[in-house]
Amino acid sequence: MILLDTHVLVWLVIEPELLSRDAASAIRRARKSAGLAISAMTLYEIAMMFTRGIITPRGGVEESLRKLITDAGVEVRPITVEIAALGWQFPDDFSRDPADRLISATARAEGLMLVTRDERIRQCSLIKTVW
Repeated sequence: MILLDTHVLVWLVIEPELLSRDAASAIRRARKSAGLAISAMTLYEIAMMFTRGIITPRGGVEESLRKLITDAGVEVRPITVEIAALGWQFPDDFSRDPADRLISATARAEGLMLVTRDERIRQCSLIKTVW
């Protein structure tokens, strides 16, 4: 199983051509084996994108979120006590964005590779990433 960063999930469903060759390959392999996952934080970020008009929802926000998850075939990983604590145990130069921290902590806690274009996250040796 691999974990998708928020932008990766959006691109996978809406604009797959924006994915790097390595990211697209990792996603294809994961779909054939262990599957794809997202952090529950990703749901919050996408709901925000729908309500701000960054992404056009198809119906209501809740309905659109459900459709996006179904279309992508992802499993939603909850934010646990361990993940919440790990979110604040990254180096000082790591992103201060709570979403980046919780998504990265999810990958770290569950031992999952994170598919992300975010350079700051990819530079952190505590997380296995692909882009």
